[in-house]
Amino acid sequence: MKKKLLATLLTASMVAAMLAGCGGADEAAAPVEAPAAEETTEEAAPAEPAAADAVEAPEADTATSDLAYTGEINFMHYSTSEEAEGNGSSDGFRSCIAAWDEAHPDITLNQDVLANADYKTQIATKAAADDLPDVFLLQGMNTANWAKQGLILDLTDIIAASPDAAGYNMDLLVPFTYEGKYYGMPAVSGGTCTVVIYDAALWAEAGFDSFPTTWDDVEKAAEYFNEQGLDTIAFGNGGQWQMNSDFLSCFGYQYTGTEWFDHIIAGDGQASFADQSFIDALTETQRLFADTEIFNSDFNSVTNEDAREYFISGDAAAFIGGNWDYSYIAESLKDDAERIGNMKIAVLPEGHDAPSYENMQNNGFGYGLAINAKVADDQDKLDACIDLIEYLAGPAFAEYVGSKYGLGGFYKADFDTSGLNQWDIDLYNYSYVDNKAVAIYDSFLGGDVWNTLNPGLQDLTSGKTNAEDLAKATQEAYEAFLAQ
Repeated sequence: MKKKLLATLLTASMVAAMLAGCGGADEAAAPVEAPAAEETTEEAAPAEPAAADAVEAPEADTATSDLAYTGEINFMHYSTSEEAEGNGSSDGFRSCIAAWDEAHPDITLNQDVLANADYKTQIATKAAADDLPDVFLLQGMNTANWAKQGLILDLTDIIAASPDAAGYNMDLLVPFTYEGKYYGMPAVSGGTCTVVIYDAALWAEAGFDSFPTTWDDVEKAAEYFNEQGLDTIAFGNGGQWQMNSDFLSCFGYQYTGTEWFDHIIAGDGQASFADQSFIDALTETQRLFADTEIFNSDFNSVTNEDAREYFISGDAAAFIGGNWDYSYIAESLKDDAERIGNMKIAVLPEGHDAPSYENMQNNGFGYGLAINAKVADDQDKLDACIDLIEYLAGPAFAEYVGSKYGLGGFYKADFDTSGLNQWDIDLYNYSYVDNKAVAIYDSFLGGDVWNTLNPGLQDLTSGKTNAEDLAKATQEAYEAFLAQ
């Protein structure tokens, strides 16, 4: 059958497609090391990037290739071809989709592919109209509401019965859980949403051998960089989600501790957005962005991508973003041996009077592969949809993104690291080994909570509101969510 690609290939906003959830970081991973180099008397040259074809596309040699279903499957996702150019997770996802599609010529896989921001809007519209696709990417924040409405299929028994179940990292199912049932299989890659990417040579010029561990020292460095006409740290919050996903939902734990958000997720009344610890986190966030000269002055109007270009062009000494930004920057600088050699990463510095500071980064999965509950009316079609999501969340994907990009998947795969660059290995160890992983706030709860906090953070850092009022408003939205 002819395959149909209903692609709305808009410019990829490259937002946090890998938005977190519980990172499952309690299970320690072994550090990944670069392959041993052969002995040489010459000075070692910077590592060259792995060739694009160093890792072959996965083969969809699935156990259920003899599926009885011969009709159509409508599949909606956000992994555009543009996004895949600078995003290893999207590259792996698209490669696996193509492999599964090729292996099932009697099934027509209709793909509706949108840029991430447009995807969020369109999938919500379809859910409101009870017109969800057969298979789609479920954002963690929508799990509870859509499960309560009966829109999405309970995957609990399906996940338990999967032939790959023994390799699943079950901790990553938290964002897709409602009343003890699972409604999504974590999709694409879990990676950090908060990483400081910095130019070590510039920071050495400012008097620092590595990125500072306190914001006080960052402020000192800002005095030097401002004299040089450079931004100290580039940041973009024009889309409003970045201050939450890329900063506060890592930085906030320095003040609240990690158990605070566990109680928020549980809704057990033991934590509140109006707690003083969260207000303190908001207060320090406001100070750093509004009252110092650390960040680019236009941080609230430029996008994440714009700020990233400030760093790439050398106009900023550091940048705060997610793993997708790191991959994009590395790809952009790969032919500049000096710049790529100076590109280093660090955790967020310690906030002033932060009582719970640790080396933390937020990590996990914000999207899961879900199935429209109506598909259950056709067992053959259901079997095909299950086969598709198990393949996209299984070993083939995990091995591909691990071997090619040093990323992790829902399936805990062993992978060959010989083709990885040092910067890929550094990010893998940063994300999965060296630092404590914490949950990204907006992988949980309901959209109305974040529709209050996110624009409120923009107002906070613009001086239009204060920490106490924003905390109160967020708590009110949270209580309304719990009452639904």
